[in-house]
Amino acid sequence: MKTHYSVLIVGGGQAGLSVSYYLKQRNLDHLIFEKHQVAHSWQDKRWDSFCLVTPNWQCQLPGFPYQGDDPHGFMVKSEIVEYVRAYAKSFDAPVKEGVAVTRVQQLGDRFGVSTSLGEFTADQVVIAAGGYHKPRIPRLAERLPRSIHQIHSSQYRNPDQLPEGDVMVVGTGQSGCQIAEDLHLAGRRVHLCVGSAPRSPRRYRGKDVVDWLDQMGYYDMPIDEHPQKETVRHRTNHYLTGRDGGREIDLRQFATEGMQLYGRLQDIDGDRLYFKPDLKQNLDGADAVAESIKKTVDRFIEQQQLDIPPEAPYCPIWEPQKDPTDVAIADANIRSVIWSTGYHTNFRWIEVPVFDGQGYPCHDRGVTAVKGMYFIGLPWLYTWGSGRFSGVARDAQYIADHLLTKRKYQSPLLERINEMAIGS
Repeated sequence: MKTHYSVLIVGGGQAGLSVSYYLKQRNLDHLIFEKHQVAHSWQDKRWDSFCLVTPNWQCQLPGFPYQGDDPHGFMVKSEIVEYVRAYAKSFDAPVKEGVAVTRVQQLGDRFGVSTSLGEFTADQVVIAAGGYHKPRIPRLAERLPRSIHQIHSSQYRNPDQLPEGDVMVVGTGQSGCQIAEDLHLAGRRVHLCVGSAPRSPRRYRGKDVVDWLDQMGYYDMPIDEHPQKETVRHRTNHYLTGRDGGREIDLRQFATEGMQLYGRLQDIDGDRLYFKPDLKQNLDGADAVAESIKKTVDRFIEQQQLDIPPEAPYCPIWEPQKDPTDVAIADANIRSVIWSTGYHTNFRWIEVPVFDGQGYPCHDRGVTAVKGMYFIGLPWLYTWGSGRFSGVARDAQYIADHLLTKRKYQSPLLERINEMAIGS
């Protein structure tokens, strides 16, 4: 069995496959290690009714753009899985499925890669394992009564898997809001802890907002030009949904239909839950972000002198009378809690000095200061689309060019990283 390759890619999702596509075109020998199977995260870490929140036309994997008959629709889970797996088959990607990578280390001018299949070496390594590794559940969860059924959002599949009774969802990022909606539409009574995540309009002035943002060049904006470039990589995504043809998620509307809204969960004491008094603040903040997106579209329409009728600004249909600060679990009949609280990154298995003090890889467009070590598929690696179907092709081609030349790209950022390393 061959154990040395020019390039080893860790991760067989859309990011790793995209790099492989370009390497195959260039006849550079390489191998992909995938711990589970291609499209595993889409298949096994999403709920049954999951669908994309971006239109199908944004599915632009290199050499494999969306070819279906519903470009402005939103693929459901099974279609996403098929799309990614069909992509791997389309160019016969060299994937070793069911192979876990347990260690990556430097061995002189090459890298050692320890796997469940054995030891391998490579001249260069691409880490395409994403950034969502370990479910983040706060230690506060340990204080819930043992009778409460608890799961992370990655474990949620459908309402029927939960015990009878009310369900509390903690967190209002994309997953939290969509899971709350899924339960609500199924007739389950939901208690939702609302955080500071922003929301987005779905359609505005005749188009999906994604179409407008694409026209305005937002998805081509590199992170260095983003007004929040220091924080955007770690910010929560705007919530909305592609379900049933796509729509906004308005938590105020859910409240009028019986969903119980609270501020962020602050404490648990016996049978009682305590919340921060920030429900109104968080709802208003989410609305303000949605309206700011609309105003950006308005300015663009005006600048382009487009003949498109204006729309009235959003008017809240529900306001909390006061911020609820506590509730008794028994009185509320809460039997289940779903923690939609994100993930921790875990790159401890990579023993190469490319990380900052938080364990996040230091890179410039995926290129690290260690020659031959690359990352791809991280949120805002370079643009908004870096961790998505829409922008991964650009990142993959950029990294493939570096892999082919085997030259370390010495950007100003990498020079600073090297200087810091030398100084320490």
